[in-house]
Amino acid sequence: MTWPRPPAPLSDYGLLGDTRTAALVAGDGGIDWLCVPRFDGEPLFGRLVGGPEAGTFRVGPARPATVVDRRYRQHTATLETTWAVGRGRLTLAEAMVAEISGRLLPTTLLVRRLSAEEAAVDAVVEFDPRLGVRHRRPRVQHRGRDLVCEWGANAVSVGSTPGLTIEPGRPSSIMVRPGHPVTLVLAVAHREPLIHVEPAMAWDLLIEDENRWRAWTAEIDGSLPFREQVVRSLLTLRLLTYSPSQAPVAAPTTSLPEDPGGIRNWDYRYVWPRDASIGVSAFLSVGKPDEAHGFLAWLLHASRLQRPRLPALLTLHGRHVPAERELPGWPGYLGSVPVRIGNGAAGQHQLDGYGWVIDAAWAFAQAGQRLYGETWRAVRGFADLVARCWQEPDAGIWEVREPDQHVHSKLMGWLALDRALRITDIHPLPERQRRRWQETRDAIAAEVRAHGFDPTAASYVRSYGSPDLDAALLVLPLLDLDSIDSPRVQGTINAIRDRLSAGGPLLYRYPPGRDGFPGAEGAFLPCSFWLVQALARTGRRAEAVELFQTLLDHASPLGLYAEELDPGTGAHLGNYPQTLTHAALVQAALAIRDAPELRS
Repeated sequence: MTWPRPPAPLSDYGLLGDTRTAALVAGDGGIDWLCVPRFDGEPLFGRLVGGPEAGTFRVGPARPATVVDRRYRQHTATLETTWAVGRGRLTLAEAMVAEISGRLLPTTLLVRRLSAEEAAVDAVVEFDPRLGVRHRRPRVQHRGRDLVCEWGANAVSVGSTPGLTIEPGRPSSIMVRPGHPVTLVLAVAHREPLIHVEPAMAWDLLIEDENRWRAWTAEIDGSLPFREQVVRSLLTLRLLTYSPSQAPVAAPTTSLPEDPGGIRNWDYRYVWPRDASIGVSAFLSVGKPDEAHGFLAWLLHASRLQRPRLPALLTLHGRHVPAERELPGWPGYLGSVPVRIGNGAAGQHQLDGYGWVIDAAWAFAQAGQRLYGETWRAVRGFADLVARCWQEPDAGIWEVREPDQHVHSKLMGWLALDRALRITDIHPLPERQRRRWQETRDAIAAEVRAHGFDPTAASYVRSYGSPDLDAALLVLPLLDLDSIDSPRVQGTINAIRDRLSAGGPLLYRYPPGRDGFPGAEGAFLPCSFWLVQALARTGRRAEAVELFQTLLDHASPLGLYAEELDPGTGAHLGNYPQTLTHAALVQAALAIRDAPELRS
């Protein structure tokens, strides 16, 4: 049997992933979001933003039950949910198999196992796939014990042990007895043969994957403060990295609202070089250079046709992001419409992206990894473009629709040239080009100091001539443009902490309502972690630690973060989980680790 399922809070969802796509599963065992065959593919289960008609795959108690324990198995991607059901307990263990190379396996393999303790438990399997924007029902057939659903180039199969009678859209009741688990396997094929995997073998593959994840996490720096939370964030970042290209997706979802019931609903299933570069630095700093190398290689390939211009975002394969369009008839999460696919920011000029990317290349080189010749040529091209175009207005890190002279963008342009110059210590550069970069870098610094600082506020501001602050300016202590002891640096940190406060550890990214869109938005979580980083960098380690600990209390019960948080209710807002937030968390912990001694 089934019961009405009101939308779950975002923090109720766990992430399942295989480094190619990802699923969000609610606390009742319902997978309400899964795109195939990639993060940015068509939704197979889209109930999260498409309502019941968009499909779900629920495995759990037959009647509403209380969750008594929910956690990831330590240092793995396997999620366990346990319910109290009458005199018994029902546990769902589930994961997607990441490592498929060298064997005849489907690209996407989801394994879900129900087990009972203390008493037999009534459970249900609700399998209702609806592919794409029109919620297409499948063509159905049975092949042996498997149910096969087809939509042209796409197909999925569901098998189980013991064998269950599963029909799309019709709940199947089962009795789970102690000592006799029920294992379900979902396999996905796209323009390739559909491969059957026996449930017992699929479970063994999941266990092998767990061992690989544990080995991967064991290599992470053991001296990290808050190591368990950092490891969970790094695992999340790895799950959100598309392994065929090594490109990190910004989030696995689209149109989860920044303002519930409003229009601030965007498609984040693409790659922002800025966000990815922050993740690169995080992986490098914990001893994971392969992830950093993979992204830089992808960026070299992805940007080749548009170089020296660096697109604000790209698809997982380095192509143009589809034009933004709205999906009619999709009800949205909590009635937040429109639901969108594609992203209109793809054509924007965002100067700050060049700074993040070149800084990541510098961090890679600083870690003892030599840049390939073609990578260095790409970096040189990016730096040359910054030197030519830095005076132009841009959309900035927050992607406003009206370009402006954003101070943060200018600072990141300065960073692009400064880090490119540092790379020349190990890679040759003609003296004329070096001199041009140096002169431009110095000119940016002079202009920002003259026009981007408000003496009355004792702070750098959002844009030239504006009184508004911008939390992105918390990057200032990391740049070395001004001394970390400079009154300008300290004043900027203090002003942002005071005037952009959303209560407690939370910050707005800029004054609410100052972006040209109707409606409100929540506190922007990466900014709070940037504040931790800024405090630690400027010798205020005790404050940084206290703030970081408070931010950890705002994580979901599974240690995941969205893009924003409602300051009043603590509800997670925006696409979830968010790569930028988790990368900022890691960098904040690293800043605490590396913080200088407190000033006397």
